[in-house]
Amino acid sequence: MNSPPSSEPVIELRGVEKHYQMGDTLVKALHGVDLKIFPGDYISILGPSGCGKSTMLNILGCLDQPSIGQYFLDGLDVSKLSDDDLSQVRGKKLGFIFQSYNLIQQLTVVENIEVPLYYQGVSEKESREIAVDLATRVGLGKRLDHRPTELSGGQQQRVAIARALSNDPSVILADEATGNLDSKSGGDILEIFDHLNAEGKTLILITHDEGMSQRTSRTIRLKDGEIASDKRREGTAQ
Repeated sequence: MNSPPSSEPVIELRGVEKHYQMGDTLVKALHGVDLKIFPGDYISILGPSGCGKSTMLNILGCLDQPSIGQYFLDGLDVSKLSDDDLSQVRGKKLGFIFQSYNLIQQLTVVENIEVPLYYQGVSEKESREIAVDLATRVGLGKRLDHRPTELSGGQQQRVAIARALSNDPSVILADEATGNLDSKSGGDILEIFDHLNAEGKTLILITHDEGMSQRTSRTIRLKDGEIASDKRREGTAQ
């Protein structure tokens, strides 16, 4: 990996470990993880099943906390925050995109995009303006009143991307975001990710797809709960 850039990291893990008690056995899902992620990074986190990818996602996404170590997000140590405070951090600083979309079936496209804004106390008028703009950006400007059951898988994932962008997050986390899609729809979603990164968004893709390492500018490989390698693709900016 190249020498660190002059900008401050948006994410920093210091000696992070995550332990789970399974009966009489202590399972170390992550151990000794040191990591810096910088604004504008485009990262794929790869590794075999059981390597710690899901645990890493949960830690980075403030869905879980380290057993040992510190996690700084935008300079704030979130390692020891209460559940309520973690929820506030997630709502303000992180955007999530899941393999299963996680849309609310009873809501329309625009209403699904508005959900995070509702929890942030944004006015109804401003929420609608933001949601319509984002739906249009991801190619769903003519589908605003459709519900998830009326959309293809690729279109549902576009809604999920727009929803993830609604709070203008510091970091977007995508968990196997193209896993349920055919190759054409998956390619379309990845092109949206490329454009978002080109606009300066920080993206972290959790994936088992080796092809991602050719697309993202930085590839982190996990093995047995540790970072086995962290490489930046030649010709990409730090």
